[in-house]
Amino acid sequence: MITSLAEKGAENLLRHAAGTARGDHILILHEPAELTYYDPEMVDAVVAAARRMGAKVSLHEVPFDPNATTLPAPLVALMRSVDQTVFLARVGDQLRFSDIGAHGPAVISYALDAEMLGSPYGTADHRAFQALCHALNTVLAGAKEIRATCPLGTDFTGPGPGALKPVQDVGLRRFPMPVFAPLPAKAFSGRVALPGFLLGTGSRYYQPYGLEYEGALFAEFSDGRITGFSGAPEAVASARKHYDYVAHLFDIDRDFVHSWHAGINPGCGYGQSAAADYERWGGAAFGNPRLLHFHTCGAYAPGEISWNVVDPTIIVDGVALWEDGVLNTQAIPGAQDILDAYPCARASFAAPDRRIGLSSQPRPSTAKRVSA
Repeated sequence: MITSLAEKGAENLLRHAAGTARGDHILILHEPAELTYYDPEMVDAVVAAARRMGAKVSLHEVPFDPNATTLPAPLVALMRSVDQTVFLARVGDQLRFSDIGAHGPAVISYALDAEMLGSPYGTADHRAFQALCHALNTVLAGAKEIRATCPLGTDFTGPGPGALKPVQDVGLRRFPMPVFAPLPAKAFSGRVALPGFLLGTGSRYYQPYGLEYEGALFAEFSDGRITGFSGAPEAVASARKHYDYVAHLFDIDRDFVHSWHAGINPGCGYGQSAAADYERWGGAAFGNPRLLHFHTCGAYAPGEISWNVVDPTIIVDGVALWEDGVLNTQAIPGAQDILDAYPCARASFAAPDRRIGLSSQPRPSTAKRVSA
């Protein structure tokens, strides 16, 4: 049953992310109902909100292609015939770094079910987090030194890119706004403590998509290149084998570290276990400030293997913007004005959702898992 909060979140998506107004024609792209990545109630909530707003709605089912690299020409033509396109389908995320060819705004939802849509993640005014993202992009772009650490031993440093415009950001609009623009990793060096698994990036869905390993594992890198892995011998061997496999599978640069960013939305809660469905976790939980992730393996965004860091501390020119997975808005120039203008966003920071599908102190797993 669709709740009023879910419809509120859907209206937030349409009005403030897609720019929908009365009389507009909206195309909603969704996966087949039998797939479980997106809850079918998401589609119902967005349709109901759009019709209540006085918009015309067209629904179009798109198949899930684990190796999608382009959209079919007839679908591009369909997107060009409407005012806005909403992706409730993984293909939008797979092609997020591409020009998808839509005539008007195109939005990908990272709220995957009615519960997330109706939570503060979906209902807090999208414009607040757009503004916060811009404020963070500005600070990070001009940073002389950015240092990130975590309780498990992550420690890497590098400068901001020196320009407000990111080297490469997504080609469609994110809803809710989960992360700042990716920071290029080419000038960063250090080590990343991994939380018990290596994961795909949402680009292509190969098997195994989520690879668990036993023991501690650290990824070492210098100037945007992997220099090795350290930790438990079996974990190191598993990581090397996995990187060799994925690089060979797609004929890509095995050791390239493309970019990284962290979650900025404290309303982003993920109540299920990550290990229950790594594909879904990887596409939904990353907006929480408790998570930072890298794009690696492939000299393009987003690469094919992600590194995930839990409870990061991120110090920018001596100021801690994140501390143990908490985003400090008081340290971001202009952020307090944004929160004053949007009390709903301020409420999210006052009562953050700390659920990320992992234990507070991630422990090495005891088995490998092939994602469903």
